[in-house]
Amino acid sequence: MPQVHKEVLWLKPGQIVERAAVAVSTLHYYESLGLIRSRRTSGNRREYRRETLRILAFIRASQRVGISLERIKEALDSLPDEQVPTAKDWARISRQWHDELTDRIEHLIALRDRFSQCIGCGCLSLKSCPYSNPDDVLGASGTGPRRFP
Repeated sequence: MPQVHKEVLWLKPGQIVERAAVAVSTLHYYESLGLIRSRRTSGNRREYRRETLRILAFIRASQRVGISLERIKEALDSLPDEQVPTAKDWARISRQWHDELTDRIEHLIALRDRFSQCIGCGCLSLKSCPYSNPDDVLGASGTGPRRFP
């Protein structure tokens, strides 16, 4: 991979794609969601700030632990504009997600530990199943199917 001088602030899409290992279509998609930004050159070509590489790494790491693109956008929107995010910025975001991730982990552990029981029981009860209808929340809205057409 060719090195880009550290003083270069703007990178071409091909440079971003090569260094971040994402497709150009991914760049365009993330840009359409407002996760990253580009500027247009006088020749109407996109260029991305160098920090986009760090933001792309953050997006990919966040997705790996199950954070939605919507939540990632909220986090990115909280960062200061036109400044390179600092280690403190990233730490603040990870603290905000800590409880959410802990809850998700605990839920997945419980699901894993009871999964063979659930599949093995064969009841297929939409009323009492703790996975498809916890606490019979669907029963409050009346009889009949609620999730299935």
